[in-house]
Amino acid sequence: MSESGGPDARRAELAGALAAVRNRLDEAARAAGRAPGDVELLPVTKYFPASDAVLLYELGCRSFGESREQEAGAKITRFRGTVTDPGVAWHMIGRLQRNKARAVARWAHTIHSVDSIRLADAVAAGARAARDAGDRVTPIRVLLQVSLDGDPQRGGVAAADLEALAAAVADAEGLKLAGLMGVPPLGWDPDAAFEQLARMHSQVLAGHPGATELSAGMSGDLEQAVRWGSTCVRVGTAVMGRRPLA
Repeated sequence: MSESGGPDARRAELAGALAAVRNRLDEAARAAGRAPGDVELLPVTKYFPASDAVLLYELGCRSFGESREQEAGAKITRFRGTVTDPGVAWHMIGRLQRNKARAVARWAHTIHSVDSIRLADAVAAGARAARDAGDRVTPIRVLLQVSLDGDPQRGGVAAADLEALAAAVADAEGLKLAGLMGVPPLGWDPDAAFEQLARMHSQVLAGHPGATELSAGMSGDLEQAVRWGSTCVRVGTAVMGRRPLA
């Protein structure tokens, strides 16, 4: 997608792409025996300008995904210069370093990528600091990123450590345990990956019945994710188009 045609052309591009992805989601839900609209579409606006987020807002979107704190913080400030709706939710979906937790806590409605107790502690401290500074009034909703292949280099908590992390987040002041997030490892069959993720989610739900969210699926595999219970698909390319040149 290109912005060369100006804001009206970009709005038309985004509107068409949103309609196509929403249609895919509705069809996937029906195929899985679920109600259309059951699954949240989270447009991933990383690398794209605040003006695109404003256009998406005007097209009905109220949640946006970002993955880098420095980019997100500046973009959200610009967005809020145009849109003052307090109901807009910004999601941190990328890997998060502990030294960025305090900054992210100022703007993140939900963090999808908490994968260790040390990171959870840093996010909780950031949430409390943001609350004390008047930057937020609600806890940060936390999704636990799980590792499906056991490779810590890719991010994600190992299956053996998942329950301890869930308990730590559930007990942390300033955090709310919302559910799980997972990404199929490279080369894996998405159905096999999401089936494994669904089993892990069921295990967490047994001890934490409020952790109902499952963030799974992107542009290329959202149908498989919905089949295995995803409640939120993180869609970048299929909505936004190819990443703009730096």
